[in-house]
Amino acid sequence: MTSILIKFIANAAALAVAVWLLDGITLGDEGASTGSQALTLALVALIFGLVNLIVKPIVRLLSLPLLLLTLGLFSLVINALMLMLTSWIAGDAFHVDGFWTAVLGGLIVGLVSWGVSAAFDRD
Repeated sequence: MTSILIKFIANAAALAVAVWLLDGITLGDEGASTGSQALTLALVALIFGLVNLIVKPIVRLLSLPLLLLTLGLFSLVINALMLMLTSWIAGDAFHVDGFWTAVLGGLIVGLVSWGVSAAFDRD
């Protein structure tokens, strides 16, 4: 149970950093209150976690030849696609403008999520 909570917090922190750093990724209404934005961020982090749990393994398995051919660099494209799928599912709560913004956002989310998970996961 603790591992799930750590992954949720890591996803929320990583998405918050991506929203903060990139103009092409937006979270809800800009004029919304801080509490409303925090709730929206938690909802988007939950959606992103479910997308990564359910869809990402299937996509990785189907793209295994490309992953091997590119020595794993195709995982950046997979991360971008998961971020764009999250944007599509979340609707107006979370929006990613274009593929290249999603690639850069996926890179940021991956790095920050890895760093937060490494800092908090003491198993």
